[in-house]
Amino acid sequence: MTKKIRWGVLGAAKIAVTKVIPAMQQGTYSEISAIASRDLEKARQTAQNLKIPKFYGSYEELLADAEIDAVYNPLPNNLHVPWTIKAAEAGKHVLCEKPIALTAEEARKLIETRDRAGVKIQEAFMVQTHPQWLAVRDFIRAGNIGNLQAINGFFSYFNNDSTNIRNQIETGGGALLDIGCYCINISRFIIGEEPRKVSALIERDALSTIDKLTSAMLEFPCCQSTFTCSTQLVPYQRMQFFGTSGRIEVEIPFNITIDQPTRIFVDDGASLFGGTIETIEVPAANQYTVQGDLFSRAILENSEQAIALEDSVKNVSVIEAVFRAAESGNWEIPKSF
Repeated sequence: MTKKIRWGVLGAAKIAVTKVIPAMQQGTYSEISAIASRDLEKARQTAQNLKIPKFYGSYEELLADAEIDAVYNPLPNNLHVPWTIKAAEAGKHVLCEKPIALTAEEARKLIETRDRAGVKIQEAFMVQTHPQWLAVRDFIRAGNIGNLQAINGFFSYFNNDSTNIRNQIETGGGALLDIGCYCINISRFIIGEEPRKVSALIERDALSTIDKLTSAMLEFPCCQSTFTCSTQLVPYQRMQFFGTSGRIEVEIPFNITIDQPTRIFVDDGASLFGGTIETIEVPAANQYTVQGDLFSRAILENSEQAIALEDSVKNVSVIEAVFRAAESGNWEIPKSF
């Protein structure tokens, strides 16, 4: 019988209840053993609905459970660092939702905690472990579109509900932290380098003051990456990669379907009408199942995890630089790690 990591979940966030928990319950190396909420009845009902054996009315109770090996932290952005630290200090490995921290300085504290506690901590950028993105990275690095010169990304949805935490600046809301971070992360992942400097424009909501529309340009040693993200535009997402002899377009880059193949379009540029575009299909996979199992295996085997915590610090450093660039109107340099 395959040994599994026993997971506890902090809170009943929508992403946990609708996506991550059901996906990890399908994993080979992961099992969801407990869930905690500050509302005991909510924890009980969620546990019942998702067939989770144990439930708690506080996060502290879950962290005190000696039968929990690892914790998934999907709490609001401003609670990522404090509760990840508490979980690690309780001896639990932690998979924390993105962005793992609001500042690079906060993220560095997680490295200190990880090393002191002797546990694994990983940011939940599930896209990096999906076969689609592994295929795109390998295809580009093999030179199949020539030399990569430019990346363009777009990620948007519409939500102007003032009660939603994504629209509350005090909880770390806003477009850049919620979805723009994906465009930054994937650019860094594909290129394998860090941007030397960034520039940005931000339009803030008049009432909430969160960034509702953010555009940025990242200058890498090899190429440029630009993206736009918004929480108050028509829902859309796309990533394109332009080389000297070809182009790749990823149809659904982030909210990847689990019940049908994903499509990657490869264009040699011979026809502006797309007559020569080749479609590559990547078999369906649940990125949350893959993410959970890879992290669980890293724990079981005491091996290297898929996404290093040091990488997360660098990603947060770029996010910070984008905010600074929008404020200053100048190019800003991400702080080195």
